[in-house]
Amino acid sequence: MLHDKQIILGVSGGIAAYKAVELLRLLTKAGADVHVIMTRAAQEFVTPLTFQTLSSNPVHTELFNLIAEREIGHIALADRADLFLIAPATANVIGKIAGGIADDMLTTTVMATKAPVLIAPAMNVNMYTNPIYRENEQKLARLGYSFVAPEKGMLACGWEGEGKLASPEAIFEAAVVALAPKDLAGHTVLVTAGPTREELDPVRFISNYSSGKMGYALAKSAAQRGARVILVSGPVSMAAPYGVELVNVNSAKEMREAVLQRAEECTVIIKAAAVADYRPTERSSIKIKKQSDERTINLIKNPDILAELGTLKKRPYLVGFAAETGKLREFGLKKLKEKNADMIVANDVSQPDAGFNVETNRALLLFQGGREVDCQLMSKEALAGEILNHILAELK
Repeated sequence: MLHDKQIILGVSGGIAAYKAVELLRLLTKAGADVHVIMTRAAQEFVTPLTFQTLSSNPVHTELFNLIAEREIGHIALADRADLFLIAPATANVIGKIAGGIADDMLTTTVMATKAPVLIAPAMNVNMYTNPIYRENEQKLARLGYSFVAPEKGMLACGWEGEGKLASPEAIFEAAVVALAPKDLAGHTVLVTAGPTREELDPVRFISNYSSGKMGYALAKSAAQRGARVILVSGPVSMAAPYGVELVNVNSAKEMREAVLQRAEECTVIIKAAAVADYRPTERSSIKIKKQSDERTINLIKNPDILAELGTLKKRPYLVGFAAETGKLREFGLKKLKEKNADMIVANDVSQPDAGFNVETNRALLLFQGGREVDCQLMSKEALAGEILNHILAELK
């Protein structure tokens, strides 16, 4: 989504300025054409040469330097921007923007741009909680400026609390969201992801190999495209994508409860989780001790969340996943009919490049009415985009 986009990266004076170097690398790697503006204070922490080398563009530091003949620098930059990103943004810079002060290259260019502005604050915790700063941020938010909230942690000044610049990865994701087409705006999309765990005792459980990567890719892509996203996730090792509402669960029963509680507010539900089919009939409250060479565990079937959703009188657009090891079309069509779903994403998890715990996938999309789409090998994020494209077409 950032390919060939013109991004202005404003860097103001703070110890976190070094993180803007990594942010620049992420933006250029994604195909963006990045033009950096540095305040005088920022140059005390990182040299312009660093940003110029990584961006392959001149770094702008002085208000009255001309880019080319007859071209006024801050106006030319403001006009070309698809996105104006300020990271780190100090309390001083944010205060000047809120007050309409334009006395250097950065603040003047912000004043002149019509592009969306994304601000990543970084400052001492007492400055961040100061009512004057809070009022400045709230004013800019009311005027349409977007913010990437700082993190909590140990600050360079020795204090601990809010004010630490968000990670370059989080700011990058916010930039993608800011520039993504908002064709899912107005929709609420619930995605389930990851495995479930069915406990035998306090230390053991039954589960599967699902990593949650496909479900998280779907949630991330839907959020980028403007949807309100609820991610109901089993235990995984990934952080929630930027801008989604995360609901953590462990068992199939917990996932069922979380999904059904929120089903009425959704326009789309995508059941990408690998839910355990069975659970132990009994869970021991203490660790089961090893006593014999063999042990029998009695299992009972878990609730079928997808089938239950399919019986709702007023139900959202319903997408299920069929993780198979063969006969994709046969088993996928069977599941489409039995669960009363609108779409089934059938994929062969026995394939080494398209199963659990890998970055790529291939799938057969099956729809009510007989339509089929064969998605060849691609990244899971690309497949997520394809699935959402077809959902959007069906909704229309």
